[in-house]
Formats: sequence, structure tokens, C-alpha cells
Amino acid sequence: MTDKFKLSTAWQDEVKVTLSGIFPTEDANTLSASSNTDGTLLNLNNLYQKSIKSGKLFENANVGGILSTYSLVYTATDAYTGGVLNTNGEIHFIPRNGVRGQKILANGLVSTYSLLYTVATAYTGGVLAPNGDIHFAPYNANRGQKVSAAGFVSTYTLQYTVLNAYWGGIAAPNGDSHFVPYNANRGQKISANGTVSTYSLAYTRAGAYVGGVLAPNGEIHFIPHNAAVGQKIVANGTALTYPLSYTTASAYYGGVLAPNGDVHFVPYNANTGQKVLSNGETETYTLAYTVALSGYNGGRLAPNGDIHFVPSRATVGQKISMDGIISTYSLLYTGTAVSAYAGGVLAPNGDIHFISQRAPVGQKLSPLSGQGYSAALSRSINLNQSP
Repeated sequence: MTDKFKLSTAWQDEVKVTLSGIFPTEDANTLSASSNTDGTLLNLNNLYQKSIKSGKLFENANVGGILSTYSLVYTATDAYTGGVLNTNGEIHFIPRNGVRGQKILANGLVSTYSLLYTVATAYTGGVLAPNGDIHFAPYNANRGQKVSAAGFVSTYTLQYTVLNAYWGGIAAPNGDSHFVPYNANRGQKISANGTVSTYSLAYTRAGAYVGGVLAPNGEIHFIPHNAAVGQKIVANGTALTYPLSYTTASAYYGGVLAPNGDVHFVPYNANTGQKVLSNGETETYTLAYTVALSGYNGGRLAPNGDIHFVPSRATVGQKISMDGIISTYSLLYTGTAVSAYAGGVLAPNGDIHFISQRAPVGQKLSPLSGQGYSAALSRSINLNQSP
């Protein structure tokens, strides 16, 4: 690590303010001298080394927030898969094997509620409809189930059911809620007025896709799991395929839209990252950490622009910064022998909640406020290889 860091002029004042917050007793002259007019930061190395010993900036810069765990009201084996934020700020866990609904209120309290329909591996993932209803994506369920913004649970008839049918859902710009085909050989959606209908897919196979992402151009991308090709729903509702740069069995679980418009696939069994660029081309990149089968399950974009992968059996967290830098960080709870979490949700206060699949505790990443976190400082350190 060098003694100098190059930052853009726009970041300099922010860095000095950040350093002042972390080291309030530091000589003011040192902080003033830290920023030259050409954007070079002097003496930052000494401050950074000091921060490692104090346990402040080191973790903050690498994690991009504060990790914490919390108690859940209900846990079970494969209890939930995925979560959805509703219109009043509540995070609902989607019941897989769980026989109770579970949600995190806007004030952070965790509570449970009764479901009308349960069955083994019932639902996997969900989608928020324009009217505020959360639809559970049917996996082995033969009934649709939804929770209104007011908390009313109801069921409805599906047009198509099959074992391991869908995994996840995504809302289209026109208000349609699409279920993502896993084993299904028909697409299925719910219109804004509540009508359930099916449509033809361009490609199907067992375990084809898991989760979806709405791109800035209005296209819905299904995230490839066992699929040999990408598949998307374009604006007119037609399903089209496109070539992938990398495929393997059980490759990816879910995806995340980056601030620059790229769609990142979250690595499950894949040992290579992959994204769909804004021009529609696919591109691969090197990951900082991989594990054979069940590495990460879903991801979420943090308020500072970092993409965080949700740990399933991964022993470390992994994130991609807005600069494209991939790094790992320590977790408070990991499920090395079990699938700990499945899916993540961004709360209104900026917390990213990892949704418990088998984990006995909840885990969340909270943004730092007035505790030394700065996107500028984090980037400067990552760009220069922290020791």
C-alpha cells in the first residue's frame, strides 16, 4: 500500500470530513495537508494503519456498512426463500416450507401471521404488484397466495401448475407480475387488474431460471440456472433468447441491476461472474470467492451503489462496488453445511436484510451514518489495494 492516494477533486472535501469524523483528535494540519490541489492524499496511509488497530475504518471500508444479527420469531428447515418489501415498509419473507408468514415491520420488529395455504416447498420468491399485493411465486403450490398492503392473506386459482414450476417473480413496466420459469414450460403472469394468464416461452428445461431483473429498457431478464441460453421478456410481452458467455449446472441464483444498467447474475455454483451489459451483450468477470454449489442465493443493491451477494453456504460476504471492484468481507453468521440465507431485501432505512432459509438468526447490513463511512474513502482504499 502506498502513502499517496489519487482522488478526483470532487471527493477531496468529503474525504477530509470523513477523516475528521473518524479521528477527531488528529492534528488539523495533517488533515489539511491530506489533500493537495491535484487530488493526491498525503499521510492517509498512517491514518489508515491506525484505523486498522482501532477496528474502525478497516471494516467499514470493506463491508460498506455495519453487519448485525437479530432474533427471528419463526425458523425451520428451508423456511423461507426470498422476501419482498411492501408499500408500507414491511419486509415479507416468502414461505417455502414455513407454515407461518413472517415479516419485519418498518420499526424493525419481527412478527408472524397465519397463512391460508401451506405445502412442502410451496413458494420460492415473490413479486410486488402495482396495487400493493405481494404475490408468492408458486413452486409446488397449486394455489396462488398473496398478502395485501393491509396484511390480508388470500388465495386464488392459477392457470398452470407443475412440480417445481417457478422460482421468483418480477414486475413489468405495464403492471404485469411475471413468475420466473424453473421447470415450467409455460410463462405465467398476473395483470394489474388481477387476471392470471399464461404465455409461450422461447426456451424451457428443468431448473432453467431462478429470479429475474427488470432492465432500464423495460426488458425482464430471467437469470440462468441450468439454462444454456439467456431469456428475456421484451416490451411487447414476447419471450426471446440470447447467447450466454458462460454456462454450467446450477450456475446462478437471482440477479441485481447495477447503477450503470448492467444486470449481474449472482453466482451459486458458477466460478465466473456474468452480466448483461446495457447494449444487450453478455460479459464475464473474475470473482473474489467461489464455492462449489450453493455459494450465494440472490443479491441486493446497497444505497452506496455496492452490489451485495446474499450468502447461502458461502463463508464470506462478497460485493461489487460501483467502480467494478470485487471484494469479500467477514460475516457474523454463516451456514457452511446448510443454506443459511436465500434472497435479500432493501429496507426503507437502507438496511439490507438477508432472508433466512435455514439460518436461526436474521442478518442485516446497515449503512453507516456519521461513523466514518464514505463512498469516496471506501473507493480510494479499495482502488489502492488495502493491506
